[in-house]
Amino acid sequence: MLFTYLISSLLAALVYGQATQVVDSVPSGAPVVDLGYATYLGYVNETSEITYYRGIQYAQAPIGPLRWQKPHAIEASNEYDGATLNATTVAPICYGSLPRSIVPANFPGIPGGSEDCLILDVLVPNRPRSTRLPVIVQIHGGGYTFGSAQSYPGDALVHSANGSVVYVSIQYRLGLFGFLGGSQVAENGVLNAGLLDQRAALEWVQRNVRSFGGDPARVTIWGGSAGGGSVTLQLMAAGAVDTPPFSAAIAEYPWWQPLLNVSQQESQYYNTLRLSNCSSIDCLRSLSSQTLETLNQQVQDAAYPSLVGYGSFYFGPVVDGRFVKELPDTAFKLGHFYDVPLLVDHEAYEGNSFTNVSLMSQVVETMDAKNLFPFAGPAFFSRLYQLYPRSDFNSTFYQRAQWFGDFSIDCPTYFMASQAVNHNSNSSAVFKLTFAAGAQTHASTAPFLANADIDYSGANNRTLADIMTAYWVSFAVNHDPNPGRSDNAPYWPSYHSGGEGDVENGESVGFTDLAVTYTTIGPQVDPDANPRCEFLGNNGYVIRN
Repeated sequence: MLFTYLISSLLAALVYGQATQVVDSVPSGAPVVDLGYATYLGYVNETSEITYYRGIQYAQAPIGPLRWQKPHAIEASNEYDGATLNATTVAPICYGSLPRSIVPANFPGIPGGSEDCLILDVLVPNRPRSTRLPVIVQIHGGGYTFGSAQSYPGDALVHSANGSVVYVSIQYRLGLFGFLGGSQVAENGVLNAGLLDQRAALEWVQRNVRSFGGDPARVTIWGGSAGGGSVTLQLMAAGAVDTPPFSAAIAEYPWWQPLLNVSQQESQYYNTLRLSNCSSIDCLRSLSSQTLETLNQQVQDAAYPSLVGYGSFYFGPVVDGRFVKELPDTAFKLGHFYDVPLLVDHEAYEGNSFTNVSLMSQVVETMDAKNLFPFAGPAFFSRLYQLYPRSDFNSTFYQRAQWFGDFSIDCPTYFMASQAVNHNSNSSAVFKLTFAAGAQTHASTAPFLANADIDYSGANNRTLADIMTAYWVSFAVNHDPNPGRSDNAPYWPSYHSGGEGDVENGESVGFTDLAVTYTTIGPQVDPDANPRCEFLGNNGYVIRN
């Protein structure tokens, strides 16, 4: 369930580190990378065949007056003066928090964090195939409130790629620090600071990845859960009218939670002031990091259950009219997203992880739904339960789990893939997958793709892990999962391969999804191209405010 998934992911992220330190002398033969403003000392691991550079700052620490401000590029102002910095240890994580709905009553918050956390890790193959390798940039998930550069490790993937990719994993401000809403924040800083951090990291990659043997013209952004939601929003960034700092995108189980509207943001901001005994954003900026860390969890705690439904998170992106100009449903319908090759996926039972098994009665479930969709009316709920009748579900496959998974993850993959086919210049460079292996619940692909152990010890089927990883690497290298796929892996048809109007046995073929189980991998008609997703897609302003 959700609590188990979040806590296990959190434990993977809780690696205690230290701030960047100046190195007095460089050991003979040690790997160093000169970026001009500073030189970084990394370390070589011959077993994984990877050279690691940990904890590289891409932006100045967003502390004091820089809180809730646009990130400042690290090159613009630093005290390094060309010094050699230690990049051999894991950096501190960003301060995080967890929703009260999924943690014990005495949960004290997430320890070991820091505000000086705008860092990234770079993993470089020891024997690169070229001097300009494709780059994968990992944007971690965690509901926009927790996680780190260690949450989705790239060790197994880089090792399996045999010298063909560079892997970058980034951190960004979370929770209260990255996603505090309200007009005072907008007028005296920026909304969506965490998303702007992600963009700053991508721009750092554009400026500096050549020094690590990467090609800035071939950058694939990849994220799962809130990382997949982040990929969605980076695709939409500022209306997508400029040239993006990436050339392809992978949105895994993209988390499209409700976005707080203006009045809800004001409530969030003033709840924060009340709990902090502050009366202004200047006061909040004057508080110590430790005080804000505690406040971060307190604001989350106070929001449940009246202000946020079970399984959702109180902090997250909002429509700000600048970086996020509109709801994702609207942006994708109108084609307001970057024209790049796209791969999306989700698990078979996404909603289970976000559903309380005690929500079994229609009355209790409807009350929970009204917390999630406070602006929905009787007609919406009538149609929702007409499309998700209780008779279709049982004690192990919950009604609430299906509609929650559909609105937050499953249907967004359909929206993204179908609209990419409609609007992108290459409609064949769109791929979609449904993963019915592993636990089959949220983030089940992670151990098959993002694994710190090159032997994929977290995956319960090594063959499937090799197949999945090869698909992903091939997409990053070729913008197509097929040229570099495993010898025992079937061809993955593009999402558009079914062809609009094509028929088979008298029935429309429609869009093509790749269905993955332990025993079979093969194409199917996209199960998410259905009336349920059409209904949810037509009610974006209701379900995502």
